Amino acid sequence: MSETTSDTSPVGVSPTSPTSTTAAAQKSTASRVAVASLVGTIIEYYDFAVYGTAAALVLGPAFFPSGNATLSTLAAFLTVAAAFLARPLGVLVFGGIGDRVGRKRALFLSLLLMGVSTVGVGLLPTYETAGFVAPVLLVVLRLLQGVSMGGEWGGAVLLAAEHAPPGRRALYASIPQAGPPLGFLLSSAVILPTLAIAGKDGFAEWAWRIPFLLSTVLIAVGLWVRSRIAESPIFDERSTGAAAPPRFPLGALVKEYPGRLLLGMGAAIGGSSVYYLATVYSLSYGPTALGIPQPTMLAATSIAAAADVVVTMPLAIMADRVGRRPVMLTGAAGCALWALPMFGSLQTGNGVLIAGAFTIGLVLFSMMFVPMAAFLPELFPARLRYTGASATFILAVTLGGGFAPLVATWLTSHWQSPLVLGLYAGVLCLVSLGCVLALPETRDEDFSV
Repeated sequence: MSETTSDTSPVGVSPTSPTSTTAAAQKSTASRVAVASLVGTIIEYYDFAVYGTAAALVLGPAFFPSGNATLSTLAAFLTVAAAFLARPLGVLVFGGIGDRVGRKRALFLSLLLMGVSTVGVGLLPTYETAGFVAPVLLVVLRLLQGVSMGGEWGGAVLLAAEHAPPGRRALYASIPQAGPPLGFLLSSAVILPTLAIAGKDGFAEWAWRIPFLLSTVLIAVGLWVRSRIAESPIFDERSTGAAAPPRFPLGALVKEYPGRLLLGMGAAIGGSSVYYLATVYSLSYGPTALGIPQPTMLAATSIAAAADVVVTMPLAIMADRVGRRPVMLTGAAGCALWALPMFGSLQTGNGVLIAGAFTIGLVLFSMMFVPMAAFLPELFPARLRYTGASATFILAVTLGGGFAPLVATWLTSHWQSPLVLGLYAGVLCLVSLGCVLALPETRDEDFSV
């Protein structure tokens, strides 16, 4: 049966074509997925940032009391490192789920695990109440946080990138990439007023639990948002038949792409050290070693993190236009040169100078890391992409960021100068520079295979 229709569009206005309608729908879906990925990533990194800040401020004496403040702080930072060591297990677990069952399912489960672990930390008894059981439980929950983080970043940027319109992968993948600094800012927005209201003693005694317990509300919102997004169209197309993922994606990744795995990890290691030294270690080192007030350090790092958010999308647009490598190479070279002045600013004790130096440093860090959201997934085929992107990033963050506070504590105990932090971060940024040079440009890679 045929039906005759007439064009009733206003004079001078063409009816919307099926092609333009499809493109608009794709863009709308991609935007919703990217925002949903961002919301979940903010919450995950809020939880992680709250723990890192609490470790720098109160967890040492609360769970690892000793007659030496440095040893207590070092023990607290060991729990930070423990979570990073658990991240590869998260890659194994959630990478397998993401490549075999679906990106969406893996992201939902990773967020749920993070929420349970974070709220659990807020409910823990301290060493004074429960003895050695308290630090044991703290380490267990911290390990679960690490497992959760092992599947978060790769899945969030991958889901956004696989929904992205052509030529816009870096832009859409960069939206959840803003989650780490936004999560840090959110944690500071909760911790700073809590610290101001409860006071230093009140915060150390009981108020440190508030940011952890508030995560209950955030997790509920995040799970609701993630339950409503669409699965990756590329996963749906490639999950069956000849392109189906192997039974053990991580093993296949190591066997088939060992070079890209190692070089991708090296490409991200320098930025990881810069970020975690600035946003975690400096919060303890500045006040304890240099006498900088804790609110000053928190404010300085928060300003730098805010700048990180502001430049994220412009840098992503640049990476889509000129390629991933030019932006990352500029950032790596800049970080290698700026690391000394950045951490040397701590010697001044001036909050304005520290904020300015850290802001420049994190902008350069963003030049390294924003394109990574598209670059690392583009290094691997669709059937191994969740595992590949997660493994390269997580190994880099574990080695470059997870151990940064421990290495920095040891370095500053032997050389009483923040310049040693700049030397350490600068060398790792040079490693990243060399690895990016050794990898190919991926902007024009066929992402559907």
